Amino acid sequence: MGRAKNQYVDNTAEFSSAGLVIRQMEPKNLEAPFDLIDSYLTPANLFYIRSHFPVPHLDLVSYQLRIDGAVGRPFSLTYDELRSMRSDSRIATLECAGNSRVFLVPQVQGAQWELGAVSNAEWTGVPLRALLERAEVDEDACEIVLEGADCGTPKELPVPPDPISYAWSLPLAKAIHPEVLIAYQMNGRDLSPDHGFPVCAIVPGHYGMAFVKWLTGIRAVRQPFRGYWQTSDYAYWASMDGKPVRQALGEMKLKSEIARPRVYETMVPNRLYTISGAAWAGGIDVTEIAVSTDGGRTWAEAEFLDPVRRHAWRRWKFDWLTPKEPGLYTLLARAKDASGLLQPDKHDQNYGTYVINHSSPN
Repeated sequence: MGRAKNQYVDNTAEFSSAGLVIRQMEPKNLEAPFDLIDSYLTPANLFYIRSHFPVPHLDLVSYQLRIDGAVGRPFSLTYDELRSMRSDSRIATLECAGNSRVFLVPQVQGAQWELGAVSNAEWTGVPLRALLERAEVDEDACEIVLEGADCGTPKELPVPPDPISYAWSLPLAKAIHPEVLIAYQMNGRDLSPDHGFPVCAIVPGHYGMAFVKWLTGIRAVRQPFRGYWQTSDYAYWASMDGKPVRQALGEMKLKSEIARPRVYETMVPNRLYTISGAAWAGGIDVTEIAVSTDGGRTWAEAEFLDPVRRHAWRRWKFDWLTPKEPGLYTLLARAKDASGLLQPDKHDQNYGTYVINHSSPN
């Protein structure tokens, strides 16, 4: 815990996304070069960027964060007032729910992310819980809606009749968890405009759609929020009483990825090579990682490089003596969590173009 200084440093001129892979330029959807990331914390200039609309231009002089809705004491905060509150820091991995979409067969619509729509960082800000306690949320409130300043018309069907802001809701029980932050710093530096400056919501363990950037509104509601993003876009088919129902995406699923070697990389035969990657999950610890060098017929335990930290990835490595005979070899990684759940070997079609967490071949 600590108290933030009542000031900020403008890092916007220093930030550059030149090292990212372009998936879309406007709005910006840029992928981290997963095979080049060696550090536990992803540098800001290599942290992936997911935007639904163009970056809004917010003036800190007039910026206000409004907390209202089903509350007893609605109020607004300036940026400096937020920075003056008691702060906390959390390390959390963010993954776009469509990460690895390019590997789905047949090809589907949406940004063609490969492996790099995932990054890990330390976030600093004010716990959302502190703001909700100050606002005195009503007893019958059930969700907290987070609304950003970015606005436009989505391209995905069904298209809303009018432009909308990006908004996402959290169950109240999740919103009051102490790890959920209204963040203004990433890795000790003020957020860049592409990453949500001046403030964004950090919801550890959930997919990146809960990472609401350019946050301007926090609203308590008495009925489940039925916004476009949670019903038409970031939703999946679940079963209730034997009938299919649409549910909003939430916690990240267990997953591991191979960073090196890259897909179709040429290896030197009969030479020791270190296969490396990372594994993560939503609300449970990743406890085991295994690698197959023969397309899944046999598996061998790999070594974690990072300790268990809830909501953060664990990098891993595996030393492989490459085959003497030339040819195509399929490498796979498979994680296991603390409950004994194994990473799946195929995509769950109920998730459509999202939650691509099955073991993908390299």
